[in-house]
Order: sequence, then C-alpha cells, then structure tokens
Amino acid sequence: MESPLRPVWRPLTGLPADFQRLELGHRLIYLRRDLASRATAIISSVSNLRSCPGSGNRLSGVPLRLEDGTALYARIGRRGGLVRIVLKDLYVGTHARPVRELQVTANAKRRGIPVAEPIGAIVERVGPILYRSVFLTRALRGMTLWQFLTTDDDYLTRAYVVEQARKAIDTMHKEGLFHADLNLHNLFVTPLHDDFAVIILDLDRARLFETPLPARLRTRNLARLRRSALKLDPYGSYLDSRMLQLLTADRIVPGGTG
Repeated sequence: MESPLRPVWRPLTGLPADFQRLELGHRLIYLRRDLASRATAIISSVSNLRSCPGSGNRLSGVPLRLEDGTALYARIGRRGGLVRIVLKDLYVGTHARPVRELQVTANAKRRGIPVAEPIGAIVERVGPILYRSVFLTRALRGMTLWQFLTTDDDYLTRAYVVEQARKAIDTMHKEGLFHADLNLHNLFVTPLHDDFAVIILDLDRARLFETPLPARLRTRNLARLRRSALKLDPYGSYLDSRMLQLLTADRIVPGGTG
C-alpha cells in the first residue's frame, strides 16, 4: 500500500509560497495550497486519463474537472520523435522537467506575463532516473492562434488578434522570458469580456531572466515563430505578409539591449 499523503514543509526553490510539496508513495506532487486538500482526487483523476487521447501536438492535453466543478487542464508528459517508440511517456533525469516548468511559469505569472495559471505538477518515479509526469494549469476557454486564424473569416478580427498576440510576446520579452519553442500552437486566444486576450502556453523549455531579453534571444523566439507560421501557412492564406511582419519582426523592448 502507498503511504498516506503528507505535506513536506520545506521551501521550494524558485516557487512562490502559495505552492506546497506533497508526497504519496513514489509520487511527488507540487500543488497550489488552496487545492492541496484535493491532491488525492487530482492524482486519481489524472491516472484515469493517462490512456486517453488528448489535444495538442502529442495528443497530451486533457481537460480535468474536479467534483466541485473546478476546471483544470492536464498536460501528460509524452515523448516526441523516434524516442517515443521506446520510452513513450518516460523521461530520464534526476530533476523533473515539469517542476522546472512550474517554477518558470509561476514566476512568469507573478511578473505579469500572460501565461496559463499554473496549478501544479505530478512526478511519478518509476526508477532511479526514470519518471512520468503531468503538468497542471487552470483550464482556459478558447483555441490556439492557428485554429483562430483558420476559423474566423473576418480579416479585421484576425488582424486585431494577431496584434494582441504581438503585445503578449512583447510583454514576454520585456519581462525576460525566453520561450525556446514559440509557435502558432502555443499562443492561445481566449475571450475576455467583450475582447480577446492571447495567452502563452507550454514553457517546458523556457528560461526566465532577471532582465529584458537581449536582441539575440528575441530574434530566436521570433524566428521560431516565423518558421511555424510559414510551415503551417506557406501561401499566406490566413496570415498575410502584413500580419506576419507584425507578429514576427523584431523591435526594441523598453529596457532591453540590442
């Protein structure tokens, strides 16, 4: 039998104080304190979802609703590329990637960067250096920027949403976040009252700096985004040259360098 859930009262390096670390057998759970009492229910729900196909590039995103109606989003760690044939959902390392992502995302949120609200991470050890993982955020209504561009037939609305996406990217750069994999699938369009907001998703490989990003890192973020756009929309059917320039051209960030 697994040991009972118990809190571990030691600070989490880089995480705000409103997160708590819990242990359940071979699992470590990093969770918002206001949801800590529901950790066991969350783990049970996630376990039931592991075999379900989800959304996203690796079909790893699955909505999760708790009994009290709280709506979460679980991104189950699944490998990509050829390595997925062997490892499937197993990762190698002593420092779990979703814990680092939780640290980056929580601190990015505190700086005012428009990211999905982080809720927690679950790490299940299956060997000395092997683990499975789940990353949890608050659920969002809406769709990816690419989905929005291909479903909204109003040019002015598409152009406005692209402008909102660029504002989100500028804030990300000003506040020191390097994404590493910025693309049209991890910019998320969500309704906000009578308006739209754009949220930045999937900070799995992101890094957070103390200063605004220098030109070389801004360029890397924007070049990755441009490649994504040209691959998905090579003929500019949804993202014309004006919108592509608005979204991906570098510009000086206040307080930045380069």
